[in-house]
Amino acid sequence: MELPLKCRYGFLALLELVDDYHAGELLQLRQVAAMSNVPERYLEQLLTALKRGGLVKSQRGAKGGYVLAKDPSQIVLLDALACLEGCEANAEAERMTLKTADSLLIHEIWQEANQAARSVWQKYTLQDLYERQKAQRQTNIMYYI
Repeated sequence: MELPLKCRYGFLALLELVDDYHAGELLQLRQVAAMSNVPERYLEQLLTALKRGGLVKSQRGAKGGYVLAKDPSQIVLLDALACLEGCEANAEAERMTLKTADSLLIHEIWQEANQAARSVWQKYTLQDLYERQKAQRQTNIMYYI
């Protein structure tokens, strides 16, 4: 199983918003796009989905931009994943197409794997992800002589 590109891009954008949340500043779309290496047009769609899910707020105007709607320690990664991917709708559509007993058995195992993955995503917050990112950046610092 692979994390969809839109989810990866969405998490990268959320990580960029964490620093500015603590500083109380808004980030413009082009700034988030440049820092996260996500195309602006695609990023706008992702931020709109995150806004609809209540994870991001936006403000229009010259001093407008995006900011996290709540503290990063209160944003569970599963919630962000659901905003970006819309998992529930896909599961219902898939269930309607199952016809044979064999496909039902495979579906049951898939559901079990899905539930295990969901419990991992539920365990971590955006703050956890941010702290891991900072720790990784510290270990990747290279000194040149």
